[in-house]
Amino acid sequence: QVSVLYFARSAELAGVRSETLSVPRQITALQLWEEIVKVHPRLAVIRDQVVFAVRQEYVLLGDQLLVLQPGDEVAIIPPISGG
Repeated sequence: QVSVLYFARSAELAGVRSETLSVPRQITALQLWEEIVKVHPRLAVIRDQVVFAVRQEYVLLGDQLLVLQPGDEVAIIPPISGG
């Protein structure tokens, strides 16, 4: 189980700021995104803009293998616009 934290637009789309999800211990970043989208289908619209932070390190959506530990934090960080 990992803690998923949603920020900015991802929190709006998911309707929650955080939750705990059960996912495989070894999973690619892209597979992890797909698991999260199964729970919150509205997040699919930001797929090409989103970045993960796993244990406070940025991870792009792709084929890199993540080895998750119970209680790890996964942050969903959509693009942030500023001005």
